[in-house]
Amino acid sequence: MVFLGEDRQEVRTLNGVGPVLERALARRGIKNLSDLISYFPKDYQDRRSVDPLSSALKKERINVKISITHKEWIGRGRARTLRVKISDPSGSAFLICFGRPYLAKALITGKNFWVSGKFYLRNGERVSSNFEIEEYQEEATNFGKIIPIYPLTENLTTAFLRRIIKQALALITKDLENELPTELSRRYNFPDKAEIIEWIHFPESFEQLRAAKESLIYEDFFFQQLILLKRSRKRRDSVKSRRSIDGELKKRLLQRLPFVLTRGQEKVLAEIEEDLFAPHTSARLLQGDVGCGKTLVAFLVSLSVIEAGEQVAFMAPTELLARQHAENAGNLVAPLGIRVAFISGSLSQKQRGALLESLNKGDIDLLIGTQALFSDDVQFKKLGLVIIDEQHRFGVRQRGAMLGKGGSTDLLLMTATPIPRSLTLTLFGDLELSEIKEKPGGRLPVITHLTRQGNEHQVYRRVLQEIEKGGQAYFVYPLIEESEKLQLKNAEEMYRHLKKRIFPGLRLALLHSRIAEDAKQHIMEDFAAGRIDILVATSVLEVGVDVPNAICMVIEHAERFGLATLHQLRGRVGRGSGQAYAFLIYSRRLTEEGIKRLKVIMSTDDGFQIAEEDLNIRGAGEFMGVKQSGFLKPGISDPVRDIEICRRARQDAMEIINDDPMVVLRKNSKLKRLLAGKADHIDLLLAGG
Repeated sequence: MVFLGEDRQEVRTLNGVGPVLERALARRGIKNLSDLISYFPKDYQDRRSVDPLSSALKKERINVKISITHKEWIGRGRARTLRVKISDPSGSAFLICFGRPYLAKALITGKNFWVSGKFYLRNGERVSSNFEIEEYQEEATNFGKIIPIYPLTENLTTAFLRRIIKQALALITKDLENELPTELSRRYNFPDKAEIIEWIHFPESFEQLRAAKESLIYEDFFFQQLILLKRSRKRRDSVKSRRSIDGELKKRLLQRLPFVLTRGQEKVLAEIEEDLFAPHTSARLLQGDVGCGKTLVAFLVSLSVIEAGEQVAFMAPTELLARQHAENAGNLVAPLGIRVAFISGSLSQKQRGALLESLNKGDIDLLIGTQALFSDDVQFKKLGLVIIDEQHRFGVRQRGAMLGKGGSTDLLLMTATPIPRSLTLTLFGDLELSEIKEKPGGRLPVITHLTRQGNEHQVYRRVLQEIEKGGQAYFVYPLIEESEKLQLKNAEEMYRHLKKRIFPGLRLALLHSRIAEDAKQHIMEDFAAGRIDILVATSVLEVGVDVPNAICMVIEHAERFGLATLHQLRGRVGRGSGQAYAFLIYSRRLTEEGIKRLKVIMSTDDGFQIAEEDLNIRGAGEFMGVKQSGFLKPGISDPVRDIEICRRARQDAMEIINDDPMVVLRKNSKLKRLLAGKADHIDLLLAGG
């Protein structure tokens, strides 16, 4: 008996899978039979009933038994297309066979076929170009039943996938072992795993499909929560010894600040410090809206760890943001005698060698950097705390690599993209959660305007007025350069246009991800120093750019960005004491629904509320990369819709962890074997411990 995922027989062993189709399957992540039968349908078509052809325009899709009445070729050259007249006792219609010339031989006049398709009216005739057709038999392969519809890629068809999945099921399912503990399967009356997989692909009824989905949803969440709870328990059981401090460094920094902390900052500071001086290692997620002061909190807790004689690693996803953190650290904590260093891939070999030697000897207290921190040769003398800013941009193996550099290292994850409450349990169920919702006083809310494409001149005029008063502006575009597929404005072209046609007397610069890091840094230094009036960029600005004199944010093709990204971009302005403005320019073809979505940004500057709206609009599958999380099966699990199942699964998992914290007892040997494989899968998103 094998668990799903353990059968490594290659897909090329199946009939009909040659090198071309093997490569096409690999592009969808399908390399073996386990991958194949885990490739679940995205939708289903009910073809159990037979419709009359006369109902073709009354339903979205019909299933009909027809005969071929006539065939002809229309058009010339490459546009030559087969047109087939079909009929049944209720009437007639036409099939337009774009890209399917081979049907000319298969569709024999007078012969009967099954057709499933979408029809429309053209020149008074019922027509379909979106159809499936199969020779009529009483026991047809794809008719008279519920048919699975799969996500496709080049060279793959739904019919082909159905055929090879049937082959794979015949080979595997007889040996499939149930993964859930028997007690839980009985408690919830779940089918056997073989039935679940058979029903998810080829259900005989929607009742069967519902039963299979509910089983898989529960199973998804059960193993995910089991891993999260096991990690959390492992941290609580680990022993950490950190010497007590009087908090002198923190007090000195607070005395130097020209303002007092907000209540939100004070609250989370107390929560994190309680973690740091607890007798076990900790992992906490700090969520805070744009501009709420998370970075200052991170520096304050770093001082506590440094005062206790340990080192801190502070990671950021981009060199731009990491350099900014290093500069802020230089201004805030270096005057207190804290030894701050910045590491990046652009250091010379000699510079890097000297830095690493100092780090290993304990002569560096706070090391700030990007992915360069993950290198094996980056070794600390005594690493006590890892801080990861914009944590969702890092993979879990990278986080794990950092935690492995210290013995009993605490972890603080930070994000300015708030995660809705409904997702925190499923995505970060092993972390403690802290939130800062207040923003420092003295800042005015950014005034946001929606502008329809074609009225850009009004925005340009307003921006010019603000620059003439001494302000600066950002212009953001969804693309770096022109695209053949997308008719959108791009940063490079618009930089030239704005510089030559719109703002010829102003100083403009271009910033995007393909520009070298050193050049990016020089551009940002010039912008921060006021030597650039307008910065034209892509969403590379989304994270961490802090220039208090920036007054205007112009985002063209705003409909191409998620609400959370728009809010992040808007947060790049209004960081000083003056009034700031955001102008969202949207396509003239944008629907009312699309405009309504953008109005969410106009109506509030609360990042937590915007995150909830973004989740409601885009769904959990698209929110913050949840789709790549490794445990959410496309089209099956949804952490928002299925939150009650998740809670139930978490409770059941907790019972097992309370009884067997490390899942090592003999009665849980099956779970232990399964967790070894599933942990790697879930690790694609979740923080390790």
